[in-house]
Amino acid sequence: IDLIDGAWTVTIEMLGFAPVQRQIEIPSDQDAAPTPLVVQSLDDLAKADPPVQSAPGTFPRAPLQFSSKQVETTAKAGRAPTVDLATLIGPDGIGAADGMLINGSLNNGASTPFALPRGIGNNRPRLPTQRSYALGLQLGNSAWDARPFSLTGAETASPSYTDLQLLGTFESQVRLPWLRNPITLTIGYQGSSATTANMQSARVPTDRERAGDFSQTMDARGNPVRVIDPITGQPFALNTIPADRLSPQALALLAYYPQADPSAIGRFNYQAPLIGDTRQDSARARASYRVNSRHVVGVAGAYQRSGANSTSLFGFTDTRSASVLDAQGTWTWTRSRNTTVTARYGFTRNASESAPFFANRLNVSGKAGISGNDQDPRNWGPPTLTFASDVASLTDGRFTSATEHVHALATDMTHTHGLHTFGFGGEFRPRANHTFGQEDPRGTFGFTGTATGIDIADFLLGLPQTSAIAFGSGLKGYRGNMTAAYVTDDWRARSNLTLTYGVRWEYESPVGESHVASGLVRPDRRGLEPRVGFAWRPRLGSSVVVHAGYGIYRTPNVYQPIASLLAIQPPLSTTFNIASTPDVPLTLANGFVPAGAGAAGTFAVDPAFRVPTAHTWDASIQRDFPGSLTTTVSYQGTHGTHLMQMSLPNTYPAGAVNPCPACPSGYRYLTSGGRSNRQAATFEVRRRLSGGFTSTATYTLSRSMDNAAAFGGATLDGAVLMQNWLDPEAEYSRSNFDQRHLLTMSIEHTTGAGMRGGTLIDGWKGRLLKDWTFSGTLSTGSGLPLTPVYFAPVSGTGIIGSLRPDVTDVPNTRTGDGYANPRAFAAPAPGEWGNAKRNSITGPRTLSLNASVARTFRVNARVSFDWRIDATNVLNRVTYASVNMLITSPEFGLPNRVNDMRKVRTSLRVRF
Repeated sequence: IDLIDGAWTVTIEMLGFAPVQRQIEIPSDQDAAPTPLVVQSLDDLAKADPPVQSAPGTFPRAPLQFSSKQVETTAKAGRAPTVDLATLIGPDGIGAADGMLINGSLNNGASTPFALPRGIGNNRPRLPTQRSYALGLQLGNSAWDARPFSLTGAETASPSYTDLQLLGTFESQVRLPWLRNPITLTIGYQGSSATTANMQSARVPTDRERAGDFSQTMDARGNPVRVIDPITGQPFALNTIPADRLSPQALALLAYYPQADPSAIGRFNYQAPLIGDTRQDSARARASYRVNSRHVVGVAGAYQRSGANSTSLFGFTDTRSASVLDAQGTWTWTRSRNTTVTARYGFTRNASESAPFFANRLNVSGKAGISGNDQDPRNWGPPTLTFASDVASLTDGRFTSATEHVHALATDMTHTHGLHTFGFGGEFRPRANHTFGQEDPRGTFGFTGTATGIDIADFLLGLPQTSAIAFGSGLKGYRGNMTAAYVTDDWRARSNLTLTYGVRWEYESPVGESHVASGLVRPDRRGLEPRVGFAWRPRLGSSVVVHAGYGIYRTPNVYQPIASLLAIQPPLSTTFNIASTPDVPLTLANGFVPAGAGAAGTFAVDPAFRVPTAHTWDASIQRDFPGSLTTTVSYQGTHGTHLMQMSLPNTYPAGAVNPCPACPSGYRYLTSGGRSNRQAATFEVRRRLSGGFTSTATYTLSRSMDNAAAFGGATLDGAVLMQNWLDPEAEYSRSNFDQRHLLTMSIEHTTGAGMRGGTLIDGWKGRLLKDWTFSGTLSTGSGLPLTPVYFAPVSGTGIIGSLRPDVTDVPNTRTGDGYANPRAFAAPAPGEWGNAKRNSITGPRTLSLNASVARTFRVNARVSFDWRIDATNVLNRVTYASVNMLITSPEFGLPNRVNDMRKVRTSLRVRF
């Protein structure tokens, strides 16, 4: 505690003991004599008022707090105020609330660093030195991992790799001859190499299909397909396309598809591990210096660089690199005993670059005879191919390069007056970034089977249903800023009631291009965010504590993606969507030449766009029970307003008559009319650390609904693409993350806690049994929602949409290994939109069980090292990450991706 020179009266209060007062002098060259504590009688204990915990919230409290009576009395006497240790609040102070945690009589003894020594897993005592070091090593090898699960029935091969992570920290007090006080210095480094290997299964064209032979191909219901000749309108003989009719562009792109596995079982006929490796180095340093009793300055800096490679299903390896530089400076001024001012400045620079596999290597489109797309060598590669069936899409990454500079100026002031702790502050954060990249430089072709009845056959004939492309001036510069201010009050209204309330104002300017005034979106300055909370102990001496709060929060950084989409508009860029027509049919050769029916404008935004806002409220009741148990029952509600929605204006269902042929169409329109609602109840039982054993069980029952981008739905450029632009309420349904039931349990046992655990055991038994820690975590819950879809062109546009089907009379019950009944859905009648709800299917249940074992080895009083083994998915149980929701696929309702199987990692950390 930073106290000014002078005479002080210190009051020590601890539950169960009589208060003690002492006079001290600051500074003093003599150590204070020990102060004995006298145990109170039961009558005195019954009259005591235990302190109440502060309400959890978002506002800081003062590092030092005085009661109004103390300040008033001592001010009249001309003395320094009395310090009541029961009211000290701050990260470095031990208040009465934390002091009582030493014996765990009021709260969870496992939640405070002052409760128990490090020997039983809670706190490590400081070493008798001004310097400390730590070195750590974590090792992972594919030989310890379980074999990936195969969805094709073929045996999988485990990829070979080794992961490594190194870390080190150094902390010391450095004295310089010309400085009065020492500098506290901390330096750290962490380097890691990590590998991910996820097995992915897919359907690729078979050898027969690659040659145009569809005599063995079956449709979604298991019936032989019929391939129609688009010229004659009659089926091809033997369902085989003549070799001279195959498109040379299609054959050139088909060469990038891997060969199908003839031994595969089921619809999937190809699988491959998607390998990704990441190398990362980061260094950080922090220094603080106390100029005198009133001024403290600090500086901090960090630098991180990373490089990553990721391999796709087709064997394309894309590379990414990134770096982050972060520097901060802080000045803290203790203006008086009850007023503290803090000023901060920060600077952050982010730089990143992504390069696709073919960049500066091979012009795939040019060699295939496809014209009209971007010919910049950095964007070389194949166009994206999408299919209405479950055939794997051909795609690769895009070249992007970005640099962002962010400055942050902020100040905070904390003032304590009586029972009130006031907080004031503000922040200004200008942001500028420069990017180089194209939205869709190589273009996209969509195949739906309109020409032949089979999407792969359309591809082999070189007849796409739609095409889209977007490229222009790749270099763009953006600027914007964020301003915020707040005022709060933390008021201890009564001995058993604490109130926290305040208001924050936040404004984020619309992002505009550098050196160009931005007026496309009106500023939204209605950023008032009131917040209030309280903590209340209904009965003094009881362990029951009630917390509640309410607040409004705005979503930051919403304007950047809007500015990026607005920057690629014609005529400054080549941007369009085209639909094939009988009069002007599209081909792979001329699909990017804007001669078909389409739209040149691709994106528009409501000028009155509002920043998304969330209203949140919560309440909880906590109580202690015998057996070191603490129970908490809580409720949380969230209501989102002004959430993003995206629609395709002037569109209509397939088979209907265009109600407005003269109206513009084919563009996406972003508005802020979405809403959401989430209600959640949580019940938690926690056993405080006792006898070396602690555990927690939490059950959450929740329900979340929305019709907005940030919360779920088929998305396009980060916003919901509504099916029917005239009926936004039809999108209101379960959120993507709506997990109705979730149960998590954790358990930890540390040996050496208590006589039974072996703390008092010496010799070889003590060396063998002490300092072990065993822990496990189980999480299980109901499945996440899924949306049934089918791919079809949206009438009036050149866009293929993920449209929802109709619900049939067949109930959607699980069949076999599937999570949906294929007969429960069908394509809607001509002229109608599908009536199936978004997220109307519940996916696979979630389950994860992780465990770890650790041991601390103590070499001497200053040197120790920790050895630890962590295992994920200990039971090696198969759980599914995604399910096929395409109703036209034979795999509809079946899992198509598996989560990781068991993985084991070991680590070693040395402290000295």
